[in-house]
Formats: sequence, C-alpha cells, structure tokens
Amino acid sequence: MVQGTTSDAGKSTLVAALCRVLYRRGVQVAPFKPQNMALNSAVTTDGGEIGRAQAVQAQACNLPPHTDMNPVLLKPNSDTGCQVIIHGKVVCNLEATGYHAYKPTAMRAVLESWQRLKSQYQSVIVEGAGSPAEINLREGDIANMGFAEAVDCPVILIADIDRGGVFAHIVGTLALLSDTEKARVIGFVINRFRGDIVLLQTGLDWLEQETGKPVLGVLPYLHNLHLEAEDAVSGSVAASSKNALKVVVPVLPHIANHTDFDALRLHPQVDFQYVKMGEAIPPADLIILPGSKNVRGDLEHLRANQWQQALAKHLRYGGKVLGICGGFQMLGQLIHDPHAIEGEAGSSEGFAWLDMETTLRPEKHLAQVSGKLSFADANVIGYEIHMGVSTGPALNQPALIINGQNEGAISADKQIAGTYVHGLFDHAESSAAWLAWAGLDNIESIFNYENLRETEIDRVADCVEQHLDWNKLSAYL
Repeated sequence: MVQGTTSDAGKSTLVAALCRVLYRRGVQVAPFKPQNMALNSAVTTDGGEIGRAQAVQAQACNLPPHTDMNPVLLKPNSDTGCQVIIHGKVVCNLEATGYHAYKPTAMRAVLESWQRLKSQYQSVIVEGAGSPAEINLREGDIANMGFAEAVDCPVILIADIDRGGVFAHIVGTLALLSDTEKARVIGFVINRFRGDIVLLQTGLDWLEQETGKPVLGVLPYLHNLHLEAEDAVSGSVAASSKNALKVVVPVLPHIANHTDFDALRLHPQVDFQYVKMGEAIPPADLIILPGSKNVRGDLEHLRANQWQQALAKHLRYGGKVLGICGGFQMLGQLIHDPHAIEGEAGSSEGFAWLDMETTLRPEKHLAQVSGKLSFADANVIGYEIHMGVSTGPALNQPALIINGQNEGAISADKQIAGTYVHGLFDHAESSAAWLAWAGLDNIESIFNYENLRETEIDRVADCVEQHLDWNKLSAYL
C-alpha cells in the first residue's frame, strides 16, 4: 500500500508506475483504492463508476477498469456533503457526520472487493487517501491505516520534496501513527526531487538513522509529466502553433470530469485556458461549459460572475459554445431537481439557448458508448455519467448518433452544441471533427492522446524502475 504524507504527494502516480513495472515483468497485478473522494470518475466494464485515477492504474496493468478497484467513491456536492457510491452505484447522499456513522457499512464493501481482487491477482497495489496522520479521521478509518491494519498490508510512505519540509512531513507523520501502524511502514519514497542527489544524502542518512527505516528511493522531478488528475484542476496551456484555436472553460465550484479537457490542454494547436470565478473572461473561439456535481448551484455562480452576458456576447461575435453533461443541461430552458439530488429541491432557469428541459432523477445513468457525430463523418467513443434526463424539441437535431439513437443537440445555426458524452477529445478522429466545428481551419497533424497516455505511463514506470531499491522491495511485491 502506498500512503502519502500529504494530498498530492504522488500516491496515484507511484501506484500506476508500480502496476506498470510489475505488468511488464509478467506479474498479474491490479490496482485498488478503498475509498476515493473525487469528482473525476470513469465508467467501468461492469457498468459502475470509480475514481479516474484507478482507471489510469488499470490501464497500467492492461486491465479494463472494474468497480472492485475502487469500491467506495465519494463525490462532493457541497462543502459538507457528498454522493456515496458503493461498488459503482449510488446508494445515498450524506453529510460528513452521517458518513462517519456509515463507515462500517462502507468497510464491508471495501473488504469484499479486496478479497475478490486478492483471489484473482498475484499482486494488488493499494493507494491510500490524503494522509494517514489526520488524527480527527482515524476512528473508523477505511482509507489508510485502518484498511492496512485490517488486511495486514505493508505500507510505503511517499512525500513530496518539491513542497518543502519533506523530512518534517515524514517524521511528523510517523509520530502521529500508533506503534503497530509505524511497524508496517517498510520505508519511504521521496518524490519530485530537483538537483544533485549528493546534496540530499546527509538528510537521507539522518532520516534512516532517526526512524530506523530505509529510504526506498528518490524520484526525480519529471517535467511536463501528464497522468490524468484525481481531482485537482490542471493549469492552462498555451499552444505551440501560431494559428491556435482559443478554448476557454470556466472552473465551476463543483466542476466534474475536467479530464475531458486534458487532450485539449495538450493539443499543439489549442490555446487552452481555465477561467476561475471572478477572473476576467478572455476572448475565445470556443467556450465549453463542463460537467458539474451541482448543476443548479454552479449555474447561479456563472450568472453571478457575468458569464451569461459573456456567453451571449461570444455568440453574437460568432463564437461556438459546447456543453458537456451538466454544461449541456445549463444550455436548456429549465433544470428541475424534485428529489433534492444535488441540493435543495426546486427548479432553475437555464440559459435557454436550446429548447429543452432537464429533470434530475435518483437513478444514475452509466454507460460506455460509441457512435458517430451528426455534423461530421467521425466516430466517437466515450462514456456517460449523469442523473438528468433531458427532453424537448432541441433533441430532434442531435449532436451525436449513439447506437442508432439521437444524443445531445446542436442548434440550427450550428453555433451551440451539447451532449452527455464525456471523452469527446480523447480520440483523434472525434477531436479533430470537434475542433474543425469550433473553427480550427487547418489541422496540422492528428494529435493522438491515447498514445500519449501510454507513453506517459511507461515514462513514469521507467523512472520508478530506475530509482527505487528493488532489492529492498522484492520481499513485498
């Protein structure tokens, strides 16, 4: 099990790398994260939903993603509440105190999945969540040492030296663990090191003497490494091409599945920019309204931050607007939430650029899908994760055809489009068609994001293979 001294210490990346190294060595290996809190999710082959990081780790193992790889997924829909997903399916919405009482039930689901994976694979690499030293969360813990203790799992502790204070992070984390928890930490990995390792050696020697545990490796900072983020929104990226398409995405307070835009961020002909609430809204060729875990709430944030006026001006000047999932729902006339699924029960007016209404329902629709675009000769492969059902005349002019059925909508003037399908830009054929629709006249080369994913997994695996002490690790893997 890989646990971190902090969030974003490198747990997800190290697990993916270990999975790929073992897979390349012929080991039947699978990833596992007992509990994940994230708004980036993936649809599994068994029709469920897991954290996006576990889907990447499954790819590192050359496996299709499965709900057992992440049996508990929490999707925040407010500052204190979340949707609880067990074995890929929504079971309830809970406030933080309510979830604390629910943990024994969640732990049973975790152990069921763990046992199934252990019976199928030679090795299971587990990812913790946040830090094991969060003493206010230790009672009933199922994400870190509580799980490790329950299944008697050895633990690697990873820390990010690029943040500063790496020795304090490690020693302080150990100091807050119980004696049995300390005993199962087999060593440390220091992540994102820049500089001459010789200058770090005295610190490594001190750390090993102070703790009595080995440093298993120091991983160098890998510049421009791209693995899909578990939750944090990645930065904006300027295009390398002079004739780039300008794409803007608002960072909604409850933005979901922003991994939809990773392929755009990295595309050499796209000048991509995330815009936070309150920031100036720049000119663009394409504005994309992203998915949201609280669509009505995020719609009000957009209005309060002058996005409705900015979108109207953008359309008057010939710009294109695309809505994905929750963003698609915002483009309609009304959004109804009669069952209080994402907040207080009620209805909200949408931007009314598409003649349709959406009603949120308790049953979540999850599916891996494929089809074609309606406005271009291009195939589409993606996935759907939504609780809304949209109806209205706008859907008679679809944006996509999925399994012979209309999906999404595109306006008569072709300026506005919306869809429930995620992953529109992940595959070269679909991405090129959408960019041409948005105004990219001369596509210089086909950007293959799928190949980039594989290359980056191999890149980080090569780094881990080179810089970890495999003699010390071999007894545990």
